[in-house]
Amino acid sequence: MGALTPSATPAPVGYLVRALDLHAHLFEVTLTVAQAAADQVVSLPVWIPGSYLVREFAKHLQGLQARQGSKPVVITQRDKCSWQIDAKAGKALVLTYQVYAFDNSVRTAWLDTQRGFFNGTSLCLRVHGQEDTPHQLTLADEGLPKDWQAATALNPSKITKRGFGDYLVANYDELVDSPVELGPFWRGEFVAAGIKHQFIVSGAPASFDGARLLADTQAICEAEISFWHGRQPQQAPQRHYLFMLNAVHEGYGGLEHRNSTALICKRADLPRHGQAKSGAPSDGYTTLLGLISHEYFHTWNVKRLRPAEFSRYDYTQENYTELLWFFEGFTNYYDDLLLRRARLIDNAHYLKLLSKTIHQVLQTPGRQVQSVAQSSRDTWVKYYRQDENTVNATVSYYTKGSLVALCLDLSLRHSGKTSLDAVMRALWLRCQGGPMTQDDLLAVLAELSGKSYATELQQWVHGTADLPLKKLLKQHGIHVEEERAPLPDQLGLKLNEQQGIRVKSVLRGSAAELAGFAAGDEWLGVTTGQGKTSHRWRLNKLDDLTTYLGSDTRCRALIARDQRLLTLSLNLPDTVRNATLSVTDTKPVNAWLNGEVAA
Repeated sequence: MGALTPSATPAPVGYLVRALDLHAHLFEVTLTVAQAAADQVVSLPVWIPGSYLVREFAKHLQGLQARQGSKPVVITQRDKCSWQIDAKAGKALVLTYQVYAFDNSVRTAWLDTQRGFFNGTSLCLRVHGQEDTPHQLTLADEGLPKDWQAATALNPSKITKRGFGDYLVANYDELVDSPVELGPFWRGEFVAAGIKHQFIVSGAPASFDGARLLADTQAICEAEISFWHGRQPQQAPQRHYLFMLNAVHEGYGGLEHRNSTALICKRADLPRHGQAKSGAPSDGYTTLLGLISHEYFHTWNVKRLRPAEFSRYDYTQENYTELLWFFEGFTNYYDDLLLRRARLIDNAHYLKLLSKTIHQVLQTPGRQVQSVAQSSRDTWVKYYRQDENTVNATVSYYTKGSLVALCLDLSLRHSGKTSLDAVMRALWLRCQGGPMTQDDLLAVLAELSGKSYATELQQWVHGTADLPLKKLLKQHGIHVEEERAPLPDQLGLKLNEQQGIRVKSVLRGSAAELAGFAAGDEWLGVTTGQGKTSHRWRLNKLDDLTTYLGSDTRCRALIARDQRLLTLSLNLPDTVRNATLSVTDTKPVNAWLNGEVAA
């Protein structure tokens, strides 16, 4: 279909989006307001829900013009993201503008000769005062290659077989919560618990095994629908769902939406034809399945059951909550656990993933500085703006939040009365799949367990003491065995070893910090031994250090800092340990991992 005219828009607010220039990475948007307000105000969001950072999307908007009928209308910029239009009330207003789209992430917009993608928060100006009226999005195929398609979770009104045309939505929130994919992508579909799911993949190589990805994703969806709704899958809130995956050389991430998700993975992590389908999947493919599981779980936990502070998004500024440890952390707990319940990984594989999470938290000195509640509130200035000191000053509400969920789950199961699974389902019913507070969680915990968990949440969520992981795991047939940590963890270093050995971060209180290492140092070599038995060695990778040291635990490190060569005295400790998990009693382990409550 060709370009549509603004007058063809039946909704009070309509957007016509077309690819203006693939080489210049420009979308053109025509926004039609059927009945404008006097001095109509429009604005572009500064952030996108699910990614808690002010990203200033307006920086990519250009060429804004307005007219009523054939007459141009004066536009005055009010601030960094909003404009006032000198419009006459009750008359149609047409705005045109361009958006530069060259961010290949799930959060913004992208356009080149191979692919197009956008979130409404990057392209669609909000018409103040008409946010709750019906909106229409029109996708034009003008100027696009003939093999390009369009895909979105929005409900179609009048579209072509390739997906271009009109989509009608209830309001602005729904519009900007439904990303759009454009291009010659692969497409597949399946039905899970009676719900139609589609999966599109952009950038897949010829070796891509789409059938396996569909089968495994179907297993995940069925496990999660069953988790939330048991034998009543018809109560699931979504009536259709779209997975949108962009396969790239290097990349990882996802962003949840009410009826879809946008994902990025390494192309090498996709399943391939000819790979064995029995046994454990590769680490890369397991990571992708965990991402799919995580974002699909958000369909319930954060997109519908959500912080009370998110009852209505404010797109103009930060939206603060202290509950991301629950909405992201608990989702992080269940993403791998539900892979196990979907029988995509076995017990050993799951425990390996869990031990990795435990290790990540214990190797974060910031866990003793910042609580996960504080981490949630500080996400706007800390989590998405990480630097060399982040590991020493903060804790992730994803990883520690998942361990809070683990501790709650094991505590509840130990009582023999209930589980975190039951708590999540009861919260869904109590809050009617809508806004919730920490008090709601405490009330459900007390109701199902018969005891208050106020003290535990105060310590685990609002405090900085380590969680009682060993005790709780032992009660459930899991032995926590400590073994010597990898060399970087022993030293307290985060490194980049792609070209030489460069220090990214130095952990607080570590051997490296005591020796005087700093972020940005390049570690060139070491001197071992004393006197006539001393030797100087060039280091190409950190593993060389153990070869040159032998049984010695002391050396002098030669580092380069700001073009100066410095020698640092380094002592290797023997106190930094890794936690590995082993099963001592299969009965409680199987009950837990199968979602049962042991008597």
